[in-house]
Amino acid sequence: MKFNGYLVLGSCVACLIFGVPSFATTASDQLQAAQAAAANSSAKSTATTPATPSPFAVKDVQHFGEALQIIKNYYVESVPDQKLFENAIRGVLSGLDPHSDYLNAEDLRDLKDLTTGEFSGIGIEIIPSDGYLKVVSPLDDSPAQKAGVRAGDIILRINGVLVKDMTVREAISKMRGKKDTSVNLSIARVGQAKPLSFDIKRGDIHIKSVTSRLLDNGYGYVRISTFQADTLLSLRRAVVDLRTQAQGKLKGLVLDLRNDPGGLLDAAVDVADDFLDPANMSGNKMIVYTKSSIADSQLKLYATPGDILNGAPMVVLINGGSASASEIVAGALQDHKRAIIAGTRSFGKGSVQTVIPLDTTSALKLTTALYYTPAGRSIQALGIKPDIVIDDLKISGVKDNDKNAATVTEADLKGHLANGNGIKATGDILSADDVASKDFAQLATKDYQLMEAFNILKAMTVLQANNTK
Repeated sequence: MKFNGYLVLGSCVACLIFGVPSFATTASDQLQAAQAAAANSSAKSTATTPATPSPFAVKDVQHFGEALQIIKNYYVESVPDQKLFENAIRGVLSGLDPHSDYLNAEDLRDLKDLTTGEFSGIGIEIIPSDGYLKVVSPLDDSPAQKAGVRAGDIILRINGVLVKDMTVREAISKMRGKKDTSVNLSIARVGQAKPLSFDIKRGDIHIKSVTSRLLDNGYGYVRISTFQADTLLSLRRAVVDLRTQAQGKLKGLVLDLRNDPGGLLDAAVDVADDFLDPANMSGNKMIVYTKSSIADSQLKLYATPGDILNGAPMVVLINGGSASASEIVAGALQDHKRAIIAGTRSFGKGSVQTVIPLDTTSALKLTTALYYTPAGRSIQALGIKPDIVIDDLKISGVKDNDKNAATVTEADLKGHLANGNGIKATGDILSADDVASKDFAQLATKDYQLMEAFNILKAMTVLQANNTK
């Protein structure tokens, strides 16, 4: 991660991680500079030069200086000049949007460290919301997730102290702490009449960007929890491994981007590019582009030849915790009709942040652009609408050996006619293709959205096979 240049950030939210070493804008905020994106991403990009800004009015500058001088002279307590100026900068940025911020030396160190995916804290992505803090998503296997914190939760109290109208910095300081110490969160949740209380022990967070497994009979599953520097390589390794498990051919893939708060732009573009082949794309070959009044923040990123699935069907799962970089991937695959997008509407983080150094120890994180899907859709405050809505339902299941207990067929009826071909029904009504593994038999109770995505994927595979006959 570099801080000696014009860095374009695509934060999913004002992503805050609390704990040791400190608050930080997480790795989900890392979008590379226009120059870095062109150099490092496998997709082609274009950028233009920045325009010259207009100067401030002298009267306004004098007015601002006089206000600071009055505060310095008459405030009830003595305040160091450095703190006054830092607070002034933060105040200006906080009045713009939730994602612009002032980064001091500690913030910059954390920002750099978090690009490795290893840090300490409770592991939640949050954004200020009506005076409180809203959880965008808990990170996979984080203390917050294990404790039961969910996307959409509203933090009301931290260690008993009301969050309402508390500054983000004050909230951060209360959530910081040493590893193995605990923090109590009082949380409001939709559907719950009373606030929920969570005692969460701070710990080391190790983010594994990509996980995968074979769902059933040649169908693969890949989850991307966040877009990091190693995501593309990990994805390719996962697909190779899945193909080996499937004895050489993947019938289709479910790409799970639920609760993925975002990450590196070039990682997101490369992931989308791995599934998009310009030879099979009608219209423009774009993956994502940005619009801004700053010419240098205007980017256009394009797909390059190749598809690691060789055209096999895809279903992409998203939800309200899917933001920023994950929305770029979902939007590109949806616009180019490369995948069916399923789940619930994504978060809607469609703005681009730029880290502009003030000196070697501080910088501004400033919103400079909005990004758009290939079809020209702005994601900001709208998100990606799934092609097929699948709510996150919880259903009760039956034991494996009772899976057919409630099933009544013609063969169960007394005096039924025999099969015309002389074939007798067996005790196992479901074929191996329907339920070939214990994991899939239990999928409905463990992850309803994934089960439905899997069913959609199988239907797509059948249709594709029929169309090629």
